[in-house]
Amino acid sequence: MQKEIQTLCARSVCYRRERRSVSLAREFARTALVEWDLERRADEVLLCVSELATNALLHGVPPGREYRLRLVLGEDGLLRVEVHDSGGGEPRVPVRDGGAEADCGRGLLLVSALADKWGVGERAPGKIVWCEWWPDFWSGPQ
Repeated sequence: MQKEIQTLCARSVCYRRERRSVSLAREFARTALVEWDLERRADEVLLCVSELATNALLHGVPPGREYRLRLVLGEDGLLRVEVHDSGGGEPRVPVRDGGAEADCGRGLLLVSALADKWGVGERAPGKIVWCEWWPDFWSGPQ
């Protein structure tokens, strides 16, 4: 069971099922990180936003639907990125048998490597794929 985040700041936006929404989601997240003074390692966060938004487009958003990007900064400094979609299934990190040259399937592998924690929550209809960075992520060596 996921503990409830005591929210300090939150931003949320919905995007239509179109390719340009991924770059719009990245820009939305970049703006929030700047406003929250969390720019130091924003590249990792923005890459995870891109991967989760892309996965929502490819696997989670039926035609005519949208996905929602939500960023939450907890009072304890925890940063959480969520992508809500209306598709079924449960995303998993792929197990590769030496196929490093594959064109797709590495998005969640990147998310699991860059974020401190990630997971999938229920939503009706669909799911919420999320990732988190703990407060020490922001204050480590530069």
